[in-house]
Amino acid sequence: MSVTTIETQTRSVPITAETILSLFPDIDTSGEALEGHDEEQIRLMDEVCIVTDENDMPIGTASKKLCHLMTNIDKGLLHRAFSVFLFNDKNELLLQQRASEKITFPDMWTNTCCSHPLHMASETGSNLEDSVLGVKNAARRKLDHELGIKKEQVPLEDFHFLTRIHYKAPSDGKWGEHEIDYILFIKANVDLNPSPNEVKDVQYVSAEKLKQLFEDPSLKFTPWFKLICNSMLFEWWANLDTGLDKYKNEQEIRRM
Repeated sequence: MSVTTIETQTRSVPITAETILSLFPDIDTSGEALEGHDEEQIRLMDEVCIVTDENDMPIGTASKKLCHLMTNIDKGLLHRAFSVFLFNDKNELLLQQRASEKITFPDMWTNTCCSHPLHMASETGSNLEDSVLGVKNAARRKLDHELGIKKEQVPLEDFHFLTRIHYKAPSDGKWGEHEIDYILFIKANVDLNPSPNEVKDVQYVSAEKLKQLFEDPSLKFTPWFKLICNSMLFEWWANLDTGLDKYKNEQEIRRM
């Protein structure tokens, strides 16, 4: 079995029964759930996510694999994430269909980009202002990785932070999500070069078109995307050009 590590805010230490159990009793560190999956997606499961408490305060870090095992989620393991909603100059939203190779929620349609800030200086933070900056940096990194959108097409200052949502959702019997998810809006015309290992398909949709897609029983959507759509997305979308400021920088975490 490979050596797994967990990091505090000041140092890295090996996971032992004592250190990991002090945060999450009986955490599952086995690698069996990864057997048979795509090699590149397995490699990405070693990325180090930011573990938080329910108020989004960082309490340590753990691998993407540990954070997404339902056995650990059911014990309370919670991590920081972001969801980007990118609109073109027609106010159409860019959707992506997750690749079949994805370990969690494969083949499902979702918002433009959904991922995690990692435990690195440019992407972490313990107060809201620093954390927002961290997720914006992470969003630019992942837009390039997943969709081939170059950073110069999505300037940092063009991202708008709206709110955070706390949700939990299973993917299958083994994997799922339990996240404090930062919602980011950006309006930009971009060039796309999706990675086939990450993205199966893309399309731009109007608000009405998206509502029609939701009625198609052959299409599946990620649970966080549907939560956001069923709560505030269409109201935010309607105010994209004229009244978005009143929704930005929400301090409270929305519990869903």
